[in-house]
Amino acid sequence: MSLLVVGLSHRSAPVSVLERAALSSDAQIKLLQDTVAAEPATEAAVLATCNRIELYADVDKFHAGVAELSTLLARHSGVGLDELSPYLYVHYEDRAVHHLFSVACGLDSMVVGEGQILGQIKDSLATAQELHTAGKLLNDLFQQALRVGKRAHSETGIDRAGQSLVTFGLEQLAAGGDVPAWAKGRRALVIGAGSMSSLAAATLARAGVAEVVVANRTFERAERLALILAEADDNAVTARAVRMNAVPDELTRADVVVSCTGATGLVLTAEAVAHAVEGRTGQPAVADTTVTTKAPLPPATAGADENCPLDLAAVQPGFSVMGEAAVAGMDAATLEQHAAWVGGGTSRLERSRERAAGTIDRTGRRSPEADAELIAALAATAATVGRIPERRRPEPPAERPAPFFFLLDLAMPRDIDAAVHRLAGVRLVDIESLAEASADAPMAADVDQVRRIVSDEVAAFGAAQRAAHITPTVVALRTMAADVVTSEIARLDGRLPDLDERQRGEIRQAVHRVVDKLLHAPTVRVKQLAAEPGGAGYADALRTLFDLDPETVAAVSRAGDSTDKKDRPA
Repeated sequence: MSLLVVGLSHRSAPVSVLERAALSSDAQIKLLQDTVAAEPATEAAVLATCNRIELYADVDKFHAGVAELSTLLARHSGVGLDELSPYLYVHYEDRAVHHLFSVACGLDSMVVGEGQILGQIKDSLATAQELHTAGKLLNDLFQQALRVGKRAHSETGIDRAGQSLVTFGLEQLAAGGDVPAWAKGRRALVIGAGSMSSLAAATLARAGVAEVVVANRTFERAERLALILAEADDNAVTARAVRMNAVPDELTRADVVVSCTGATGLVLTAEAVAHAVEGRTGQPAVADTTVTTKAPLPPATAGADENCPLDLAAVQPGFSVMGEAAVAGMDAATLEQHAAWVGGGTSRLERSRERAAGTIDRTGRRSPEADAELIAALAATAATVGRIPERRRPEPPAERPAPFFFLLDLAMPRDIDAAVHRLAGVRLVDIESLAEASADAPMAADVDQVRRIVSDEVAAFGAAQRAAHITPTVVALRTMAADVVTSEIARLDGRLPDLDERQRGEIRQAVHRVVDKLLHAPTVRVKQLAAEPGGAGYADALRTLFDLDPETVAAVSRAGDSTDKKDRPA
């Protein structure tokens, strides 16, 4: 059997795809069960975070395994395989081990060096163990990944290369300033009570906010988190819990909102945030004109904008007025109206590109085929996610009015409508903007040291696995030798009945010593050879040379697996 991982992450897929492919807890459980039920796989584990979805499996066939795992990921994520495939990556054997160890060390995180991934790997293993989908290989792999991650954080300064996603997000809200200075005295609303939300609440409390309000669909979990915050020794924050239906009122009192739930739809719409802004200021919320100016229309459509169902003043420059930025949040009826108008609504820049690509003719008219393709794509996206996701470019903070309402969305799929960034006085940081910001973050010199640790650990893990692969064969060989000795001693007893017990003991020890000495050098050497790359064939050679019963070897393997399971930590 061989280790295979198929997945997608922020490095391989856009946020809009990750958002749609996000797996609920129930979907993860069903994915694990279906994976081990599939023919190529005998073990499975899912690592699903806000910026990655990976399926690990022990498979007996590489190509069949890739096809099956890819199909299962597509089926349970709800994203079609044709659409998902371009963003999937595949790692096999040592490369798969190297990948997970790199992930555990934070090298593959959106924010390099963040340590929260260790907890997520631990949870992934615990789920697989609970469902009995993790066998010896994945238990060994994930346990070692946790040890490698801890070693990287203890032996290097990888923590200086980055921090947790929560801390990085708060730094972005503070526009790179001192987070405690920015947070001091503010009121915070945390929506959700899971691990990420709890970390955000604790971080805000330590940073010096005056109050943390926790809202969660399960009120008891919100109460529990609020109690923990209130009783913590490292802060002096006031904490309380509210039910989800109290969120609109709490929005009008909060200065900072952090949301990270498992909801599949929006938790905070643009309208809800606009109402909160109006409740805080007493004035209607308005779009920030420094980042939302009217997109230029081509001469061919000048004067026709009154027929467009969109508010063209809310379309950012550089975007087509029929693109994602224009139609974010559009309902189906408005989408149909927009589709009827869309033929002449592109910007000059986009029309020049499309003319070069041949999708519009020299008179400026878009081809019917291009219209149909665009409308179909928009409709398919709306049908899948219930709204059109907005793609936007981050604006320099200096170009915007000073914000007074700060929103941090750490959920995948997103909890907060991306359109709220248009509201004056509002600063939104979400997974997409964090990815853009972290791409420019400097890499620490410690990263190279962590990479060396990962390479060494991958080699050691591979050697250990290869050595373990031959151990049942060696044990079966020694068992066979012991059986031969026992049989010959019994035969000797029948032929020499006059021997006393002392003489029998001397003969027995002599025979055992001879057998042990004959087997010692070959078995030690074969373990050494098997630990080297390409050493898997030595087990087969040993079985063939000594004519070992395959069922005896398999029985030793099963006994070893049973012992391992008893010794595994919960």
